[in-house]
Amino acid sequence: MAKLTKTQMLNDSALNDSAPNQGWTPDSWRAHTALQQPEYNDKDEVRSVESQLQALPPLVSVAEIEQLKHKLAAAANGEAFLLQGGDCAETFADFSTSGIENLFKVLMQMSVVLTYAGRVPVIKVGRIAGQFAKPRSTNAEVRDGVSLPSFRGDIINGIEFSAAARQAKPQRMLQAYEQSMATLNLLRSFTRNGLADLHQVNAWNLDFVRANPACERYKQLADQLCDALAFMEVCGVSSKTTPALRQTDVFTSHEALLLNYEQSLIQAESNGTATNAYYAMSAHMLWVGERTRQLDGAHIEFLRGVQNPLGIKISSAIKPAELSALIHRLNPSNIAGRVTLISRMGADNTALYLPALAQRVADEGHKVVWSCDPMHGNTIKTANGMKTRSFDSIMREIEQFFAVLPVYGQYPGGLHLEMTGAHVTECVGGAYHISETDLASCYKTQCDPRLNAQQVLELSFRVAELIRGDTART
Repeated sequence: MAKLTKTQMLNDSALNDSAPNQGWTPDSWRAHTALQQPEYNDKDEVRSVESQLQALPPLVSVAEIEQLKHKLAAAANGEAFLLQGGDCAETFADFSTSGIENLFKVLMQMSVVLTYAGRVPVIKVGRIAGQFAKPRSTNAEVRDGVSLPSFRGDIINGIEFSAAARQAKPQRMLQAYEQSMATLNLLRSFTRNGLADLHQVNAWNLDFVRANPACERYKQLADQLCDALAFMEVCGVSSKTTPALRQTDVFTSHEALLLNYEQSLIQAESNGTATNAYYAMSAHMLWVGERTRQLDGAHIEFLRGVQNPLGIKISSAIKPAELSALIHRLNPSNIAGRVTLISRMGADNTALYLPALAQRVADEGHKVVWSCDPMHGNTIKTANGMKTRSFDSIMREIEQFFAVLPVYGQYPGGLHLEMTGAHVTECVGGAYHISETDLASCYKTQCDPRLNAQQVLELSFRVAELIRGDTART
């Protein structure tokens, strides 16, 4: 695909997205009910932080956002696959170069497996550089008769169970911005300065996965790729002559939950018309979660006015008519690449509830990317109260996702995972047969359990087989 100029991208957005958003302003969401928002004690401090954020450089560029939208349009048309993954919630305490590098390596491993074994271009989007806010089922947490505000992610308050830590502090938004900027700088370095070179395919292995049966399979694939690269180099095609062999694109995404933060990082771009095109410059892609996707709510009102690619988390609770209305609200001009539907129904519900939704989308001709989040619908608690997820349940939901959609002429075009490059034991199962008794050995997540590098490598090969077996691609 030829790269578009910034002017072309903005003109396309102006023609398609600006007119339907008449009446929208960056703060029009404030007139709607905003769920899952913190209670700040000092409103003046909130306004001060918002002003400081508005004066800071954008985290991403308009050209990058529009490039992702065009890549996602290919996925909507069955010509690419979206791989979206990263931490359930980023933290201030665990921020490190090695952590970011390990996640990058895992994403590269997965993309190579899906591209080479699955025979499909892969769009790499991290849950990173902004995934700091988390929705909660209750506003308060009670321990030993003591009630405190729930932990809502490091961008809002602290995880320690104390009155001081659980107080929502606006200054945390500035710290989240600073960490996001540092993370993005490092990611851009990785994608352009050697680590993304396909000749490094064997170097992406993490030490602790080497004994995994899937690792040997990965090595065989890597060796085949290296042989192909060696042949191409003899023919004059090398990393030196072909940037695509040594560089890649990794985009960022997070749940657009904390609206004060998101509004503060909006940027208006002139598009040659009387109307400006607004972009959320906190990430390339934003999504709205299950708890905040109310059609008349503040989050949908905010997101309908920005030009970024958007995701909608959908569970078995959503009705076909409601889903259709949400798609119309966020993408009235039916632009491919604008909306990604992220199905998160659970292994026991996907085959029951996804068909009606797929049928409605097909009947109305919505141009969407279908992505599977097999994590959130499969969360269980062990006998001692630890949250976990079963690798078998995760795979079963993915298999149902791939089985259902082609029946209705829809392309299973993506995967959305909570995962890490760290050696954690948070999800049971997989080739190493992590059991419930193993969880405590390295359970580090602040919120939800994540797949580790061993498990996602194994999962990648199985998903690649599903992709190659898909007959719905057009």
